[in-house]
Amino acid sequence: MKKFQFTPRQMLSVVILSLGIIIAAVPKDTTTPYKLSADQILEEMKSGTQYLYPDLIAQMLVEGDPTLQLIDVRPPAEYEKYHLPGAINIPFDELLSSDYQYLLNQDVMMNVLYANGTTRANEAWMLIRQLGYDNNYVLTGGLNYWVETILNPQAPATSSPDDEFARYDFRKAASGALGGGAVAPVEQGSTAPAAIPRPRPQQKKQAVQGGCS
Repeated sequence: MKKFQFTPRQMLSVVILSLGIIIAAVPKDTTTPYKLSADQILEEMKSGTQYLYPDLIAQMLVEGDPTLQLIDVRPPAEYEKYHLPGAINIPFDELLSSDYQYLLNQDVMMNVLYANGTTRANEAWMLIRQLGYDNNYVLTGGLNYWVETILNPQAPATSSPDDEFARYDFRKAASGALGGGAVAPVEQGSTAPAAIPRPRPQQKKQAVQGGCS
């Protein structure tokens, strides 16, 4: 069966619809000041720079990168059943609580939001991005894609290029380290995958001292 794929126009329509739903859902009497407009959020979403692939997150987990903070935005019951290693739970409907502001608005950690798929985590990102918070990202595909690519990776075809085998070797090793299947031996002659570039926490701008106010 052929998999359905969205066209760019359809994807943009989904983005706009999601943004409209998020804006409509924000209480009108909220005292939280929003710093980014809907147009600004839309432009950032079209660039897709908020998405991080499972391979990068797996690499950071295996390496024990101290700047990574995984945030599960699902309900507590789902979080308790299964969550990514070291993840904390901030349910979607509690994102605007002042209790979590210190976690979401900071310049030390790189927060990666996730849910079962991409949509709910992306909606969470839109909410907190409107507040002007940096260093928040979305796990591409959510837990569903994580299980498919990292915990249960599929071996490439024998005719695949070397980089596909290298990626598979990495995913199998990461799977073994992170609770998936057994680690598969690295085939002779295969090339180890290169380190995956990762974003770094953005430093908050310091207020200018002196001058006119």
